[in-house]
Amino acid sequence: MTKNSITINQFIKKSLGEWKSIRSTHSLAFQEFENSTSKIFIKDLEKENKKVIDLLEKFDCSFNSPIVSVLISWQATSDWEEEKTFAEDETILLFLPKNKNSGIVLRNKGYSEKIISSSEYLIDKSGNLNLKTIYNTTVSEERICFLSTNVRSRYSVIRNQETDSVMQTSHTSEIRNITSLKD
Repeated sequence: MTKNSITINQFIKKSLGEWKSIRSTHSLAFQEFENSTSKIFIKDLEKENKKVIDLLEKFDCSFNSPIVSVLISWQATSDWEEEKTFAEDETILLFLPKNKNSGIVLRNKGYSEKIISSSEYLIDKSGNLNLKTIYNTTVSEERICFLSTNVRSRYSVIRNQETDSVMQTSHTSEIRNITSLKD
């Protein structure tokens, strides 16, 4: 069964709030796996926000372009080391639609390489957000699916850019904290 396709504005609006994330990452290069849990916060950013303006300037983009901007922050605990580690960070994503279903994402920090980057996005006929980012040495592909209003699933693959070999895969289940919707 195919759903009607949605716009990036609608997808982002559905994503706002606080999410609990459970992630399993498989590093094929090191034959290791990591489990992590996170709190993820997805918030709208106004177009006039200084962080949005700064990122647009870094990419030499017009301030007059249609933009959907979000701030994603997280607090994560991982079992990668023998002792669990705690990390927190944030990233800004600016979605610049080309048409109803696709466009460009500007990021102040990438997913597989922590550098300023841009991605192509496509919302497929099932309403899933697909992202592809070409970095200096890797290519990251990610799909974010809503399984229900308050449950999302993310899948990602990181490949070596030169050899196209798969270096890492991950699967994440995200459950919305519905009390965060009341704020």
